[in-house]
This record gives sequence, structure tokens and C-alpha cells, in this order.
Amino acid sequence: MGIRVAVAGASGYAGGELLRLIAGHPEFELVAATAHSQAGAPLSLVHPQLAGLDLALGVTDATTLSEADLVFLALPHGQSAALAAGLPSGVKVVDLGADFRLRDAAAWTRYYGGAHAGTWTYGLPELPGQRARIAAAVRVANTGCYAATITLALAPLIAAGVASPADVVVVASSGTSGAGRSAKVNLLASEVMGDLSPYKVGAHQHVPEIKQATGATSLSMTPVLAPMPRGILATVTAVPTGGDPRAALVEAYAGEPFVHVLPEGSWPHTAATAGSNSCHLQAAVDADSGRIIVVSALDNLGKGAAGQAVQCANIMSGLPETTGLSVYGVAP
Repeated sequence: MGIRVAVAGASGYAGGELLRLIAGHPEFELVAATAHSQAGAPLSLVHPQLAGLDLALGVTDATTLSEADLVFLALPHGQSAALAAGLPSGVKVVDLGADFRLRDAAAWTRYYGGAHAGTWTYGLPELPGQRARIAAAVRVANTGCYAATITLALAPLIAAGVASPADVVVVASSGTSGAGRSAKVNLLASEVMGDLSPYKVGAHQHVPEIKQATGATSLSMTPVLAPMPRGILATVTAVPTGGDPRAALVEAYAGEPFVHVLPEGSWPHTAATAGSNSCHLQAAVDADSGRIIVVSALDNLGKGAAGQAVQCANIMSGLPETTGLSVYGVAP
């Protein structure tokens, strides 16, 4: 018998990706997959890509989920805290929502509203010292998709003293799956195809998370909705303070299985990371302004959500962190 796992919020995009990864995981045994409005529906009707998984979605409650050794919460922001509180203390939990990511209660209230639920161990293993903290944790807050993309590009530069923590500027484009699966007019194919549109300009909820994870003191972020189903491409610019930014990234990620600094002259693009748990990076110095430019790409449902969650769960379970995860993308 393997490690018994359950997925709450299994009807969403991240939940479906979690189920796909769990189905191919040699050590995880899926014992429950739950949903709200889709409870009772056969899984193959909700996620046709998972035809062959003979399972009906259950009701999302602590009783159903408590049969698992490890629970993934793939719920909308603000819904994880109440459910997690009802789970036995010995059940390991990885929360893909934002409920437990922030240390600053005022930042939570400002960007999300409502009461701050608390802070769990932050689920980005590539940050210095974080692997050991995740391994010792029972509850882990998975990194946000934009936050993972940008933090992996920026954190090593600030830590190495190569880039200033002030005046960081980010423009990042994300596929439509990042907005969830709920029906919304602005996400209809007729609205999205052939178009790029900014949203939440100057007030995106991942800004405090990125600052917390990277040590940045001021960060301007412009998110852009891109006409693609999955993927994030972030361009991060920062003021140099001395040293080679690409060399700092290479040193920081030497030996990391899922973060790849591309060869000189090669630049990240989203399709190359699709279906993988990898992040691709490249750095340069702008010839005119002298600013550092780092471009970062990953699959928002992979390294930005479900893949990252499985990576953390592997570490929490004492497994090799690459178990059940692909380093390589799918093409074309």
C-alpha cells in the first residue's frame, strides 16, 4: 500500500492536473477526490483527459478527506483554512491556495480581504534552507504561479547582492487556466483569442508574496492575460549592484532538477515547459539602461501549481522530490 492521498477541489484545472500526476505517481494512492457543485459526477465527465480513472467526485468535507495520509487543497483563495482546521493534526496538507502563504496579516487583508488564517511553511524548495523546512513540515503553503515564476528569477540576484531589492519591475503574461475554471465573460474564447489584456494593474495579490520570498522592497507588477491555455512568461528587470546576473543564477541552481538556466543566446518560452515541473531562465544586461533583465517561463499548472505541490508532498513524505514529475516539456 502506498501513501494515501486526497484532492479537494478536484474539478478545477489545478485539481485535474493533480489527479493526472497522482495517477502516474508510483508511491501515491488516490483515496478521494472531492468537489462542490460537481460532487457526484463521474471524474471522466469533468476531466475527459482522465478517462480510465474510475472514480466519482465526492463531497468536500473533512470527514471524506481524513482517510488520507496527505491532502492537497486546490480550492479558491479563502476556502482552505476552515477545511484544514477540521483535518486531524497528523494528516499532512499541501494548500495550493493563498490562505497560509503570507506572514503579514495586514498584507493579507489588503490584497485578499477578511481575517488572516495564519502562516504555514512556504512551498518553494529551491529557496535557501526551504527544503529542510518542507521536509519537517506537516502543513505547507504552495507557492502561487506568478510568485514561483518571478521568485525563481529574482531571489538569487538579491541574495547574491547582484541586484537591488528596490525598483523591481515585472511584466508577466499568463494563460487563461490561471484564472480558474469558473465561467467568466472575459475568459470566453471569443474575448481572449487574438488579444492581450492587462489586469489587476498595480494591485496584484501575488506582490506581497513575491516581496516576502525574494527580499524585494518595492515591486511594480503588470500581469497580462495571454491567448493560451497554460504557461507564464515573466520579464523581471532590476537595478544592478555589481556582478554577473546570469552567473548568479547558474550558481544558485546548480544541481537543481527543475530549474534550468538556458545556454547563452537561448531564451525561455512557455511551450517548452508545458506539461513539466520545470522553470526556464535566462539573464542579460540591457545595453541602453544597464538594468538587469531576467526572463522566466514555466507551466502555471505544473511548477506554478500541481507539479510544485507534488514536489513538496514528495519532500514531506521522504521521497525523492522528482518522483512522479517530468523535467521535460511536451512538444509540439
